[in-house]
Amino acid sequence: MTRTAIVTGAARGIGAATARRLAADGHTVAVLDLDEAQCGDTVAAITDAGGRAIAVGADVADAEAVSGAVARIAAELGTPTILVNNAGIIRDNLLFRMTEDDWDSVLSVHLRGAFLMSRAVQAHQVSQNWGRIVNLSSTSALGNRGQANYAAAKAGMQGFTKTLAIELGRYNVTVNAIAPGFIVTDMTKATAERLGVGFDEFVAFNAEQIPVGRAGHPDDIAAAASFFCSEAAGFVSGQVLYVAGGPRA
Repeated sequence: MTRTAIVTGAARGIGAATARRLAADGHTVAVLDLDEAQCGDTVAAITDAGGRAIAVGADVADAEAVSGAVARIAAELGTPTILVNNAGIIRDNLLFRMTEDDWDSVLSVHLRGAFLMSRAVQAHQVSQNWGRIVNLSSTSALGNRGQANYAAAKAGMQGFTKTLAIELGRYNVTVNAIAPGFIVTDMTKATAERLGVGFDEFVAFNAEQIPVGRAGHPDDIAAAASFFCSEAAGFVSGQVLYVAGGPRA
C-alpha cells in the first residue's frame, strides 16, 4: 500500500538513502531538509526511478516551520503516516572546550526537532489509525569521547522512542530507533577533517574495529528503516536496533 513518508535531513547521506529506499518500497516521499534547494538531487533520484517526491525546506527545530511543512506535505502528497527523524548536526568537542551554543544546537536539532516533527505527524497517524516513526540514534549513545552533546542527544532519542511507542501503540503507530555505527557520510568525513586525518585512512581505521570488517554505508541504515516502516513490522515497537557491524561497534 502506498503511504506518504517524511524523511528529515534527507538532502544527503543516511536521509537521502532512506528517502530513496522508501520510494522504492512504493511510498511517496517528502524530502525535508533545512535548505529546500539542497534536496533536489534526492528528489531527482526518486523521480528518475519512477517514484514521486517533493522537496521541502524547513528547520525542524522551529515549531512554526514544522507545522507549515507538515501541512504542505499533507496537501501536496496526502496524509503523512511515515516519519523518519534523521536530521542532525555535530558540534564535537571535549567538555571543557564545549560552548553552550555547541550543546544547545545539537540537542535542539536532534531532540527538539524529533519532538516537533513527531507531534505534528502523529495527529495524521492517529486519524488514520496507522503509522510508523523511526528515530535515528547512534552507537554514540553509549558514550563517545568529544561528543557529550551528541551522545546525550542520541541517548535521548532512545528514551523518546520508547515513550512514544507506549503512548501511540493503541493507535496502531509503531515507534522504533536505529543506532548506526560508523557510516561513511559527509558527517564522518567532517570528523576526519577535524582530527586532521585523511578520510580513507579514517575509514580504514574504523573498519578494522568492526567485527564484520567493513564500514557501514547509508543504504545499510535505509534497509533497517524500510523494515521498521513496513506492514510486516507492525508488532515491533519501542526497539533500538544497532546497525553497526557488531554488538558494540
